[in-house]
Amino acid sequence: MSEGKRGDLEFQTIPKMLRIVSERYAQSVAISQDGATLSYPELRARSGVVARALLAAGIQRGDRVAVWAPNLLEWPVIALGIHQAGGVLVPINTRYRGHEAAFILQKSRARILFTLSDFLDTDYVALLRESGEPLPELERIVNVRGKDVEGAESLQAFEALGERIDPAALEARIDEVHPDDPADILFTSGTTGAPKGVIATHAQNLRAFRDWADVTGLRAGDRFLIVLPFFHSFGYKAGLLAGLMMGATIFPEPIFDADTVLKRIHEDRISALPGPPALYQSLLQHPKLNDADLSSLRLAVTGAASIPVQLIVDMREKLGFQTVITGYGLTESTGVATMCRHDDDPATIATTSGRAIPGVEVEIHDDDGNRLPPNTPGEIVIRGYNVMRGYFELDEATRETIDERGFLHTGDIGTLDERGYIRITDRKKDMFIVGGFNAYPAEIENALLAHPQVAEIAVIGIPDERLGEVGMAFVVPRPTERIDPEEFLSFAKARLANYKVPRRVKMLDALPRNATGKVTKFTLRELVNEAEGAPNA
Repeated sequence: MSEGKRGDLEFQTIPKMLRIVSERYAQSVAISQDGATLSYPELRARSGVVARALLAAGIQRGDRVAVWAPNLLEWPVIALGIHQAGGVLVPINTRYRGHEAAFILQKSRARILFTLSDFLDTDYVALLRESGEPLPELERIVNVRGKDVEGAESLQAFEALGERIDPAALEARIDEVHPDDPADILFTSGTTGAPKGVIATHAQNLRAFRDWADVTGLRAGDRFLIVLPFFHSFGYKAGLLAGLMMGATIFPEPIFDADTVLKRIHEDRISALPGPPALYQSLLQHPKLNDADLSSLRLAVTGAASIPVQLIVDMREKLGFQTVITGYGLTESTGVATMCRHDDDPATIATTSGRAIPGVEVEIHDDDGNRLPPNTPGEIVIRGYNVMRGYFELDEATRETIDERGFLHTGDIGTLDERGYIRITDRKKDMFIVGGFNAYPAEIENALLAHPQVAEIAVIGIPDERLGEVGMAFVVPRPTERIDPEEFLSFAKARLANYKVPRRVKMLDALPRNATGKVTKFTLRELVNEAEGAPNA
């Protein structure tokens, strides 16, 4: 029996995991931010206050509760409170505009939203209100931090609701939560452009990220800096859940800034730092790198983009990481499927995404579903305990993604070598990855077609030295219209989360199409170097 399986049987559900680790690591700090700390017992107690308030608000097992907030100390308190109440956590991307967040709230039918009215000059409550979208099932908005705003209650006022709930009632609810109950719904877009909610259970999350922690070597006492956003599976599951299971101290960081990260590494003696390749490249390129004390660093986990071999070498030699691990996964595979191992050489770590984690099968199939021999390109498919329960209330889309044999069809093209190590060679779908975030052309195209002067648009991913890939838009103006590229990019920034905004734009008289009328995006790739507009917009 693997260590991951033991962890799965031991913890069973996220609330029971918290109960166990609050006793096991009773003398340890669980969360630390800006001088404020919560020990493991304090984290359980604080999240229990939120959970009792949720019970008082009528939250039942399976009800969805959303969190639209950056990496603040309150985020894990609220998320764990939702889990203790038997609710289903729905994280919302902090880069979303109001109408994008409203879509998630509508589709998940979330009853309560935790958010902020003032963070870095952003009022999320106002963004939601200004979207004008109807939210008939959203019963209350809880303002975690910031100025008082109409239509939202403060976190303190909300927590006071729980005072009338007997703590024994909360413990009873925790015991009712089942390992196969949904723990969270993370929304991910597809080729249709409409985000779909991926359901993951308590047991899936705990087993997958106990295995993840075992492979990476994350351990009790590690000082774990989480710059990856909690709304993303990497930050929430590989960060928060894995860190808590292993007894690490978690240091949430709400925004990535190389100066701040270098300072945190030194002052907080950070030992573990996961992130996309762009994070480490930013540190390596920092002008004060040689003056920074990085001696505490031990563990790096990266992925989500192509990685130069030299980056792995530099991470070890210049940043001082003893262990550098890459991996591959999708939201639909509970965030993880394959991982390199700590003793793999730099070339393997940089050019492959590792081999399957315990209990998971990864194969390469042709279009007819036949397994292909080693080193033959085909679609990457995944089968195992980590495959999502399905898309929330989208049975047909689920059947299109998970076949009758239980294989999750990733839409990614790759090869598998004789050792079982996977290489991502292409994408069957058009999705591209911007600094670790999945960007879907169809979703971007649908949003930008709202521009009054646009007749047609096609978006592709193009290489970017810092972010791995960024978007480029090919735009056909309406007859007699002329579109200014800078104005178009400004329009995009107002409609889309930053990572979705195309960095380059080129105007065309017509989009290239094949005989069936489908846009030939490979033709567009040949036009990349002729782009207009601001490459760094």
